Amino acid sequence: MKNTSDCTILSRWIDEANSVTTICHARPDGDAAGSSVAMESFLREMRGKDAACILPDDLPRTLGFLSEGHKVFRASRDMEAAQERIRRSDLLICLDFNTPGRTEKLEDCVRGFGGRKVVIDHHEDPEEGAFDLYFSDTQVSSTCELLYEVLCAMPDTGGLASGLPADCAAALMTGMTTDTNNFANSVFPGTLKMASELLEAGVDRDGIIRKLYRSERPNRLAAQGEMLSSLMKIEKEGYAVTVLTKDFFTRHGLLDGETEGFVNLPLSVEGVALSILAKEDGGVFRVSLRSEKGVSARLLAKRHFHGGGHEQAAGGRILVPEDAESPEAVEDYIRQTTARFLQEQDSAI
Repeated sequence: MKNTSDCTILSRWIDEANSVTTICHARPDGDAAGSSVAMESFLREMRGKDAACILPDDLPRTLGFLSEGHKVFRASRDMEAAQERIRRSDLLICLDFNTPGRTEKLEDCVRGFGGRKVVIDHHEDPEEGAFDLYFSDTQVSSTCELLYEVLCAMPDTGGLASGLPADCAAALMTGMTTDTNNFANSVFPGTLKMASELLEAGVDRDGIIRKLYRSERPNRLAAQGEMLSSLMKIEKEGYAVTVLTKDFFTRHGLLDGETEGFVNLPLSVEGVALSILAKEDGGVFRVSLRSEKGVSARLLAKRHFHGGGHEQAAGGRILVPEDAESPEAVEDYIRQTTARFLQEQDSAI
């Protein structure tokens, strides 16, 4: 385990705290929610702490099971209660984000927190000075994998997956599964080791898979069909562009999070090395990028979409009218900037 001395410090800080709160980034995915509730479970069940989890936004329907049985504050429903919970905590554990800005409306509260702040995250370039203790490693599949290492280094687990509370272990498996797209990408030797140890400890992976991938509404399948048949555009340079407007979401009656994973689909087409999906959200289009090795989704997101992330999985946004003149111009903006980026990459080789 890397950062063994830091694990000792974290363990001591937990012991010294009466109230501990976990928080993840806005619009939480499986890794963010999984790591947050796993940490809350460990704090409550193993250390007997007054522990709670802050979710800046509601979970997608297929991830709702993660919060069952946990003390969760949903800031999108009651911002005052979430902020008050943060303010009265002694220790704030930040999961799956590298800068307080990723919590969006809770950023000022996180930055102004008067107690100790810990970050556990696998994204590049954590903000210096924003936290008191850093667990940062990009060479893991997910924040859940990094948290698994941290928790196994705690004295009360004995270094074993079987030493973790059952719901903590299940949440860690869930987050790792979703962030690897069910082991399709971002898999390291430690990822498979973690999965094996959690299975041996009794985690019901089949049950997790059923909840994640086999409980979809027909609406989602219909939306996916339209996306693949008419909205996904594959360019000769080997990338795919998909733009989902408000009308698309309304027409299919989609719930939050029901387009999760859509960005991965074009990569199953032979010759496609980069997939870019933009979803209309108020005055912006939120952008997801996935790529094969050799194409930097992170650099493209940073240069043209006000974002960042990992080499093969990144995100950002397109501002209207600052970047694209109108919603109708978003697709052309993506096409022009991406073609230019790929040309620049080719000439740099």
